[in-house]
Amino acid sequence: MNTHVSRLLRLSACSAALALATCVAAYAQAVPEGVIMFNPETAQWAAGGTPGAGATQVANIYGDPSKPGPYLYITKSPPGQRPQSQPHTHPDTRTYTVISGTWYIGFGSKFDESKLIALRAGSYYTEPAGVSHFVLVKDDGAVVLISGTGPTRMIPVEDRATSGSK
Repeated sequence: MNTHVSRLLRLSACSAALALATCVAAYAQAVPEGVIMFNPETAQWAAGGTPGAGATQVANIYGDPSKPGPYLYITKSPPGQRPQSQPHTHPDTRTYTVISGTWYIGFGSKFDESKLIALRAGSYYTEPAGVSHFVLVKDDGAVVLISGTGPTRMIPVEDRATSGSK
Protein backbone atom coordinates (compact mmCIF):
# COMPACT_ATOMS: atom_id res chain seq x y z
CA MET A 1 0.00 0.00 0.00
CA ASN A 2 1.46 3.36 -0.88
CA THR A 3 2.17 5.94 1.84
CA HIS A 4 -0.52 8.38 0.67
CA VAL A 5 -3.29 5.75 0.82
CA SER A 6 -2.05 4.52 4.20
CA ARG A 7 -2.13 8.07 5.64
CA LEU A 8 -5.58 8.62 4.20
CA LEU A 9 -6.88 5.42 5.82
CA ARG A 10 -5.34 6.35 9.20
CA LEU A 11 -6.84 9.85 8.97
CA SER A 12 -10.26 8.39 8.13
CA ALA A 13 -10.05 5.95 11.04
CA CYS A 14 -9.06 8.78 13.43
CA SER A 15 -11.91 10.95 12.18
CA ALA A 16 -14.41 8.13 12.68
CA ALA A 17 -13.07 7.42 16.18
CA LEU A 18 -13.30 11.12 17.09
CA ALA A 19 -16.88 11.32 15.78
CA LEU A 20 -17.86 8.21 17.76
CA ALA A 21 -16.16 9.53 20.91
CA THR A 22 -17.99 12.84 20.53
CA CYS A 23 -21.31 11.06 20.04
CA VAL A 24 -20.72 8.82 23.06
CA ALA A 25 -19.64 11.79 25.19
CA ALA A 26 -22.60 13.89 24.12
CA TYR A 27 -25.25 11.20 24.64
CA ALA A 28 -23.45 8.83 27.06
CA GLN A 29 -23.86 6.05 24.50
CA ALA A 30 -23.78 5.43 20.77
CA VAL A 31 -27.04 6.54 19.19
CA PRO A 32 -28.65 3.86 17.00
CA GLU A 33 -29.10 4.61 13.32
CA GLY A 34 -32.41 6.31 12.59
CA VAL A 35 -32.75 7.90 16.03
CA ILE A 36 -33.40 11.64 15.85
CA MET A 37 -32.51 13.81 18.84
CA PHE A 38 -33.06 17.52 19.24
CA ASN A 39 -31.27 19.74 21.73
CA PRO A 40 -32.39 23.40 21.66
CA GLU A 41 -29.04 24.49 23.08
CA THR A 42 -27.11 23.11 20.11
CA ALA A 43 -29.78 23.53 17.42
CA GLN A 44 -29.18 25.64 14.33
CA TRP A 45 -31.73 28.42 14.84
CA ALA A 46 -32.54 30.69 11.91
CA ALA A 47 -34.77 33.69 11.40
CA GLY A 48 -38.00 32.41 10.05
CA GLY A 49 -41.54 31.46 10.70
CA THR A 50 -44.32 33.59 9.38
CA PRO A 51 -43.28 36.65 7.37
CA GLY A 52 -43.57 39.73 9.54
CA ALA A 53 -43.09 37.69 12.71
CA GLY A 54 -40.18 39.83 13.84
CA ALA A 55 -37.52 38.02 15.81
CA THR A 56 -39.13 34.57 15.61
CA GLN A 57 -36.56 31.82 15.21
CA VAL A 58 -37.06 28.37 13.68
CA ALA A 59 -35.08 25.15 14.02
CA ASN A 60 -35.82 22.14 11.82
CA ILE A 61 -35.94 18.82 13.66
CA TYR A 62 -36.62 16.44 10.77
CA GLY A 63 -37.89 16.46 7.24
CA ASP A 64 -38.15 19.50 5.00
CA PRO A 65 -41.45 21.42 4.95
CA SER A 66 -40.85 22.45 1.33
CA LYS A 67 -40.55 18.82 0.14
CA PRO A 68 -42.92 15.84 0.13
CA GLY A 69 -42.97 13.90 3.38
CA PRO A 70 -43.35 14.42 7.12
CA TYR A 71 -41.65 17.35 8.83
CA LEU A 72 -41.25 18.68 12.36
CA TYR A 73 -39.85 22.03 13.37
CA ILE A 74 -39.86 24.26 16.42
CA THR A 75 -40.50 28.00 16.58
CA LYS A 76 -39.28 30.32 19.30
CA SER A 77 -41.01 33.72 19.46
CA PRO A 78 -39.88 36.31 21.98
CA PRO A 79 -42.43 38.27 24.03
CA GLY A 80 -44.45 41.02 22.42
CA GLN A 81 -44.54 40.01 18.75
CA ARG A 82 -47.58 41.90 17.40
CA PRO A 83 -49.05 40.75 15.08
CA GLN A 84 -47.42 37.36 14.70
CA SER A 85 -49.23 36.59 11.47
CA GLN A 86 -51.92 37.90 9.20
CA PRO A 87 -54.72 35.49 8.22
CA HIS A 88 -53.41 32.61 6.12
CA THR A 89 -53.87 28.91 5.35
CA HIS A 90 -51.60 25.94 4.68
CA PRO A 91 -52.13 23.17 2.10
CA ASP A 92 -51.45 20.43 4.68
CA THR A 93 -53.02 19.40 7.97
CA ARG A 94 -50.75 20.45 10.83
CA THR A 95 -50.39 19.71 14.52
CA TYR A 96 -49.14 22.19 17.09
CA THR A 97 -47.80 21.56 20.60
CA VAL A 98 -47.09 24.53 22.86
CA ILE A 99 -43.86 23.84 24.77
CA SER A 100 -43.64 27.10 26.71
CA GLY A 101 -45.32 30.47 26.91
CA THR A 102 -48.74 31.17 25.41
CA TRP A 103 -49.67 30.82 21.74
CA TYR A 104 -52.77 32.74 20.70
CA ILE A 105 -54.65 31.31 17.71
CA GLY A 106 -57.69 32.74 15.97
CA PHE A 107 -59.71 31.45 13.03
CA GLY A 108 -61.17 33.47 10.16
CA SER A 109 -60.18 35.50 7.14
CA LYS A 110 -59.69 38.77 9.06
CA PHE A 111 -57.37 39.36 12.03
CA ASP A 112 -59.59 39.91 15.08
CA GLU A 113 -57.90 39.95 18.47
CA SER A 114 -61.24 39.23 20.18
CA LYS A 115 -61.29 35.78 18.51
CA LEU A 116 -57.90 34.69 19.88
CA ILE A 117 -57.78 31.50 21.95
CA ALA A 118 -54.94 31.32 24.48
CA LEU A 119 -53.06 28.01 24.39
CA ARG A 120 -50.61 27.66 27.27
CA ALA A 121 -47.66 25.29 27.67
CA GLY A 122 -48.78 21.69 27.24
CA SER A 123 -51.62 22.59 24.84
CA TYR A 124 -52.06 20.78 21.53
CA TYR A 125 -54.27 21.39 18.52
CA THR A 126 -54.70 20.27 14.94
CA GLU A 127 -55.36 22.54 12.02
CA PRO A 128 -56.92 20.98 8.92
CA ALA A 129 -55.58 21.98 5.50
CA GLY A 130 -57.11 25.16 4.13
CA VAL A 131 -58.39 26.56 7.45
CA SER A 132 -57.91 30.35 7.66
CA HIS A 133 -56.16 31.36 10.86
CA PHE A 134 -53.91 33.95 12.49
CA VAL A 135 -51.49 33.84 15.40
CA LEU A 136 -50.31 36.27 18.06
CA VAL A 137 -47.61 36.02 20.70
CA LYS A 138 -47.96 38.40 23.64
CA ASP A 139 -46.00 39.17 26.79
CA ASP A 140 -44.64 35.73 27.67
CA GLY A 141 -43.40 34.61 24.23
CA ALA A 142 -43.94 31.07 22.97
CA VAL A 143 -42.07 27.95 21.89
CA VAL A 144 -44.18 25.72 19.64
CA LEU A 145 -43.58 22.40 17.83
CA ILE A 146 -45.23 22.26 14.40
CA SER A 147 -45.60 19.12 12.30
CA GLY A 148 -47.27 18.16 9.06
CA THR A 149 -46.68 16.52 5.70
CA GLY A 150 -45.03 18.63 3.02
CA PRO A 151 -44.75 20.27 0.77
CA THR A 152 -46.26 23.14 2.71
CA ARG A 153 -46.30 26.89 2.53
CA MET A 154 -48.16 29.88 3.90
CA ILE A 155 -51.01 31.09 1.67
CA PRO A 156 -52.15 34.62 2.62
CA VAL A 157 -55.92 35.09 2.91
CA GLU A 158 -57.33 38.14 1.19
CA ASP A 159 -59.42 40.29 3.48
CA ARG A 160 -62.83 39.79 1.86
CA ALA A 161 -64.24 42.87 3.57
CA THR A 162 -61.74 45.10 1.75
CA SER A 163 -61.98 43.34 -1.57
CA GLY A 164 -65.78 43.62 -1.69
CA SER A 165 -66.33 39.88 -2.22
CA LYS A 166 -68.41 37.73 0.09
